Amino acid sequence: MSDQGAGGAFDPITEALRLLDLFASVGADAFDITHTNLHQEKRGFRPAQSLAQARASMPYLVPSAARRQNNLIVRPRSKTVALIQLDDLPPDHLARIAPAAFLVLQTSAQGIQAWVAVQDAPKGFAARLKEGTGADKEASGATRVAGTANFKPAYAPDFPTVRIVAAQPGRIVAPATLEALGMVAPEKARPIPPAVASRTLAAPRTSKWPSYARCLENAPVGASGHAKRTSADFVWCKIALSWGHGVEDTAARLLLESDKAKENGEAYARQTAEHAEYAARQRNAAGRQPR
Repeated sequence: MSDQGAGGAFDPITEALRLLDLFASVGADAFDITHTNLHQEKRGFRPAQSLAQARASMPYLVPSAARRQNNLIVRPRSKTVALIQLDDLPPDHLARIAPAAFLVLQTSAQGIQAWVAVQDAPKGFAARLKEGTGADKEASGATRVAGTANFKPAYAPDFPTVRIVAAQPGRIVAPATLEALGMVAPEKARPIPPAVASRTLAAPRTSKWPSYARCLENAPVGASGHAKRTSADFVWCKIALSWGHGVEDTAARLLLESDKAKENGEAYARQTAEHAEYAARQRNAAGRQPR
């Protein structure tokens, strides 16, 4: 596994381009680019940029972000592999997952994340991997660009620079590889209650949907002082699923309810619904354990 800087001065634009190339090496074919200010408020958005477009933008966006104290964030997308972000990893779990990661990124003194590219990942696999590694279950699949500063009030005045710690270009793994490392939580059983089994899968218990406004109102407040929409989306999906709506219908409805889902697209909505469904099964399984 190679790391940055064995000889040569650190150059922010070179580091940003290297990050894009690493994502592309495992199948990322589009990038959403977001700008947020010091308080994590959105200041710009460029959806579905090709690798060529994203690379052409970096020589301008990286220095502009530094001047304006803006965070430069990318969300990589792939049609061929699952790009799974493992954020806030415990040190021992990071060491175990590192051989399978194509990228390890440091965003602050304590914040480190690994990215894995998984071929033919089954439904719910990302949630199981996050649980098994102790990673942040709500990580949305977007990250600050390497070479840029992490602008948060808590870090002022010495804002940390996002850096590539380790890289394995083109490293794509199978689910079995990660399971062999002991980093994937076991799949939870999916018992079907008798009342549900007697209905068709197309007939939820109710045609109503939860109030997204209420979920947003009750969501935790982020560094920007505003509600965390990722948390609101997750809770809304859990409630919708508990009312009998399926994962696919819930994801489709989330795209209508949530501005964040509208911006980030079907993959984000589906992943959020799947994670919520997995969390519900995890909770139900824990509830059935003998005392």
